[in-house]
Amino acid sequence: MSDREHERLSEIFVAACALDPQERAAYLDAACAGDTSLRREVEELLALDDGATGRLMERVAAGDEPPERPGSAEVPSEVGPFRILRRLGTGGMAEVYEAEQREPVLRRVALKLIKPGMDTREVIARFESERQALALMDHNNIAQVYDGGLTESGRPYFAMEYVRGVAITDYCDRYKLDLKERLELFLRVCEGVEHAHQKGIIHRDLKPSNILVAVQGERPVPKIIDFGIAKATAQQLAESALRTELGALIGTPAYMSPEQADYSPLEVDTRTDIYSLGVVLYELLTGSLPFEPQSRGLAGSLDLRQMIREQEPPRPSARVTPGGEATVETARLRGVERGTLRRQLRDDLDWIVLKCLEKDRTRRYGYASELAGDIRRHLRHEPVLAGPPSAIYRSGKFIRRHRVGVAAAVVTSLALLGGILATSWSLVRARRAEAQMRVESQTNREVLDFLVDLFAVSDPSEARGNSITAREILDRGAEEVVRELEEQPQTQARLMSAIGTVYQGLGLYREAGQMLEGAFERRQRSLGLGHPEVARSQRELALLYRLQGRLPEAQRLFEAALASYRAAGDAPPAELAEVLSGLGGLNYHLGDYETAIAQYRQALEIRERELGVDHPEVARSLRSLGVVHWRQGDFDRAESYLKRALDIREAALGEDHPDVAASLEAMAVLYGDQGRFAEAEPYYRRSLAIREKVLGPDHPDLATSLNNLAVFYRGQGRLDDAEPLLERAASIYEQALGEDNTKVAGASLNLALLYADQGRSAEAEALCRRALAINRKALPEENSQRAEIEFVLARSLAAQSRWREAERTYLSSVVVFEHSVGATHADIAYPLHGLANLYRDVGRSAEAARSYERALDLRRDALPPTHLEVRALVDDYAAFLRSTGDPEAAEQLEASFAQPDGPVAESG
Repeated sequence: MSDREHERLSEIFVAACALDPQERAAYLDAACAGDTSLRREVEELLALDDGATGRLMERVAAGDEPPERPGSAEVPSEVGPFRILRRLGTGGMAEVYEAEQREPVLRRVALKLIKPGMDTREVIARFESERQALALMDHNNIAQVYDGGLTESGRPYFAMEYVRGVAITDYCDRYKLDLKERLELFLRVCEGVEHAHQKGIIHRDLKPSNILVAVQGERPVPKIIDFGIAKATAQQLAESALRTELGALIGTPAYMSPEQADYSPLEVDTRTDIYSLGVVLYELLTGSLPFEPQSRGLAGSLDLRQMIREQEPPRPSARVTPGGEATVETARLRGVERGTLRRQLRDDLDWIVLKCLEKDRTRRYGYASELAGDIRRHLRHEPVLAGPPSAIYRSGKFIRRHRVGVAAAVVTSLALLGGILATSWSLVRARRAEAQMRVESQTNREVLDFLVDLFAVSDPSEARGNSITAREILDRGAEEVVRELEEQPQTQARLMSAIGTVYQGLGLYREAGQMLEGAFERRQRSLGLGHPEVARSQRELALLYRLQGRLPEAQRLFEAALASYRAAGDAPPAELAEVLSGLGGLNYHLGDYETAIAQYRQALEIRERELGVDHPEVARSLRSLGVVHWRQGDFDRAESYLKRALDIREAALGEDHPDVAASLEAMAVLYGDQGRFAEAEPYYRRSLAIREKVLGPDHPDLATSLNNLAVFYRGQGRLDDAEPLLERAASIYEQALGEDNTKVAGASLNLALLYADQGRSAEAEALCRRALAINRKALPEENSQRAEIEFVLARSLAAQSRWREAERTYLSSVVVFEHSVGATHADIAYPLHGLANLYRDVGRSAEAARSYERALDLRRDALPPTHLEVRALVDDYAAFLRSTGDPEAAEQLEASFAQPDGPVAESG
């Protein structure tokens, strides 16, 4: 086999490994292009176990040279509790291996080990800093650290997430991503860097080889690796953490900032990483670096650092020059012609990149979120903040060059200007206030006239005996506001906002979207971003998108509204609280419970201060806090919040208000989760009755009540009662919200669980795969709903004796739960329990015992011994212990979970 054939085989194999089994066939058809021999070799590699595959691929990559085998002098067999599979690479101070971890879960890891002879005090300190830096962070776009320790010989190591990916630049070129796709991928890198900065960590060596892209499901996910030279800005990373000595070069020359290249005594800060991100973005856009060394080795490095310190980089668009094969190839890899690429880079992207690459770091973006914000503005065709140097900035440069002459002129002018400005500013403020009052007054008159004309349709002289419903009046208003008020955009926007809000309350989300999006577009066009009315529209539209399950769009609008309100300084407190509450709800759905609690509490404080402690809006915040504490397993605190919310709502709103129904249902779910079934069922039934009466038979909130009552029935084994409720809930959600909504996915998941209980495994699998497809479109890669779906899917696969698929899916569910809700959350016991039963059924007793134990620990800490999930787990574990010849352990287990008050009473 030639070198080229080896390279092609290796490339196709690595790409295939990153795909799901269902995706591989189509990829291999395209990649192998009819070469059956190549196709067969790739499939043989894929069929091998992972350890053998790793060793064989080393042989493939090296031609006929034997691979470095674990157990040789160069490659150890084991490091701590990890079994070494193969060497992945080597750096200046450490070696990186692919290894297998068997406890507490089976998974592949990347294991970093100090080289022999390199374990000096300084190197160990640097190594410990990397380990501590990674441990501080928990973000989907940063490789996660799992474990660390010392070998028997005292060499430090740590194990981190194994990223099967390629450098971000290579990935973009391999799949010929256009500029929009490259920017969207880069945004996720910015999110990871922003997370690190919030934890007080600066990477200081960001470059493509430290940003790997792996395909997870159908999505490319960038992962930032190698915090080996990261610097803590907010805390000491390790007791022996180093201070970088003056004159020590830290980073990769082509990607380092001027202050790094200059051995600057200035402390590096977040703007150092911004510069490196700018270089990476430059390379993603143009295929080249801002500065290229003239030669290799030390001379080239010194030359490059001098260029970084002293020369201005060329604009990205200037890199796309006429003629030349390199330029043509750069454009081809971005799916456009050379001229088109140059036009796409000109202006916005030139300005954004050059702002990152400013020599003066005070003129760079301060944070990765600011860089990401400008990129999003560019993608939305909005003005970017990184414009060309302003007149003020150019004047400043002139003044620094001609200080003496300018100073004399300034002194003469200031006295005259001072008096003029003071008088003029008072006049401007008065006229602005007067103009605003005139606009408000005119808008209010136009709104009133419109409403009078609209409701005239119900006058008998107009209706002529026909009955007119509220919905018909609303529809007529929606038509007329679009048709009649185009010349009064602010009046039109205010009415569209009001009508959209009413549609939303009726559960008519499509009609609500048309009105609220129209209001936002008109306010943005006439008033500009940052205006309080525009922020109000962003908030209203974000609330709707959240109800529709369009969470990324909702988050973007909530964050934009929050920024506008805070910039204004005098935002209406009620609206600021609504935005904070909305962001809390988003973070709750994404599994970030701590952030959700912080935002809910901020909203609660504002509402209590502004409205009083017994206002219904205060109850809204209390209910939200109760729900998130319930999800954390803190049942006592959850009950306290939920009871107070219910009392406030019943006193203020009456007993049949939809908000009272929401509080009743939250109480019911809480009691049901604790096994207090007799208390829970009346709350469920009362909530359902209120919603059916008040909201009607097709409202999404009614579907929520049907779904939750069905889950309650299923938990007690009342499957025949649960099935029609779930089917009706799924039908309402799909009709009201569309086929690709996350609530449709949730209803499908619950129906799949019911089918699994009934032994209908193939039907359950089909519903799970549908739910998983919806989840992947609507939510970030790692979210708690995906983990729940994978758990049910694994259960369905195990019921069909598809053991390997089931094991992989259970393990994936565990990992996604850990990332989305934390490694100690009780919900992780669901897939662990299933995994334990699988290992029991295939005879892997040691792994079964470990999984049972960890699941039991999680359940013991979060749920009472009477809970059905606890009882089911104890029963399965005790039966397993007896089957392995240990009846005494089984009896001790059952005794430790004995129910002193007898069996759980059935409700109803």
